Amino acid sequence: MAPQLTLSAQRAALEREWAQWVPAGQSALGRSSSVRTEVAQSWLRSLRTVDPARDHAPESEAGDIGPRWAESPLRGPVTELKDQLHSVADDAGYVAAVTDASGTILWTYGGPVMRRRAEQVNFAPGGRWDEAHMGTNALSLALRTDQPHTVFSAEHLVAALHGWVCYCAPIRAADGTLLGVLDLSTTWKRSHPLAMATVRTMTSAIEAKLHAAAPAPAGMRLTCLGTGRLTRDGTPIRLRPRQLEILTLLALDDDGYSHERLHYAVYGDRAVGASTLKSEMSYLRRATGGDITSRVYRFTTALSCDAVDVLRALESGDVDTAVRLYHGPLLPDSDTPGISEWRDYLAVALRNAVLASPDAEHALTYGEAAPDDIAVHEHAMALLPPRDTRRAVAAARLHSALRA
Repeated sequence: MAPQLTLSAQRAALEREWAQWVPAGQSALGRSSSVRTEVAQSWLRSLRTVDPARDHAPESEAGDIGPRWAESPLRGPVTELKDQLHSVADDAGYVAAVTDASGTILWTYGGPVMRRRAEQVNFAPGGRWDEAHMGTNALSLALRTDQPHTVFSAEHLVAALHGWVCYCAPIRAADGTLLGVLDLSTTWKRSHPLAMATVRTMTSAIEAKLHAAAPAPAGMRLTCLGTGRLTRDGTPIRLRPRQLEILTLLALDDDGYSHERLHYAVYGDRAVGASTLKSEMSYLRRATGGDITSRVYRFTTALSCDAVDVLRALESGDVDTAVRLYHGPLLPDSDTPGISEWRDYLAVALRNAVLASPDAEHALTYGEAAPDDIAVHEHAMALLPPRDTRRAVAAARLHSALRA
């Protein structure tokens, strides 16, 4: 009985925190107390676009989810592992769900009782469970951070989910690309520490089948939009944040950098000795197989990079590709002068392209990454026909941005 009492006490404490901070809004949340930091920060972001009193997740704007699931790279592995997933859900009383990278649920399974509970909040194929649409939950946190998460009871922003506990882990392709998440959800009374281990095990099994079916990606790939990561032939290469910053600068500038110019782009006016940068470059040459020249720092062969892909798309006028590939600001945690300049350049160029585009979908997609941008939401509203159901999303975003 003791574990049950502990869960009850935890739930009661979280309900008190939620009642104190969430209805009061963003200004009060800045002074929040014992709620986990990642949860409190998610509450702050979520309140811009999500009403805590909403009773179910919104439906995907794309309509019928069947074709999207049929084309998803996750369908094959999940289908092969469905017996294990069904067994986990049936034996422990869970609902299992798989989403795509946008947070739209593609597949679910659960017993009759849990399935009915899940359907009441649209925890079902087609439901949007990303942070901008359904607030703080395990799926949205896993998608945002690319890390496993558990969200218990009133840690959920939406009150209708306070009777749930959710365990979630991201699913990655062989090259590290985030494809979606696997989630196991149940009632808060069934919360158990082993559930996360089960999610991790099943996620690893899905990824193993994905990687076995896909040819290993050739060459190096630098990811620097929204996060930072370097892979070689699909295998992650461990680098420090400073080293990722240097690689990003070299990838974005075809002309390369003199030692003095790169030193300033990385360290600015700080008193940092020349040997520090030389040491970083020596390490990066080893990590990249010697693909960086010495007299002028540049790559001997172009480095595949998501930020470069967005830049090239913008230069060619392909706004559709640029918006689709833009997963967030350039290395958002970096305060390096050169990165800050490139971050602003990319953001301004993409925003102006979106505002000049006659395609409302561009404004809607970019608006997810720019919740406070009033002009973008107004642009979406101006382009959408009066009876287009997507106007509700644009209107909600505009309302929240005006209140911020």
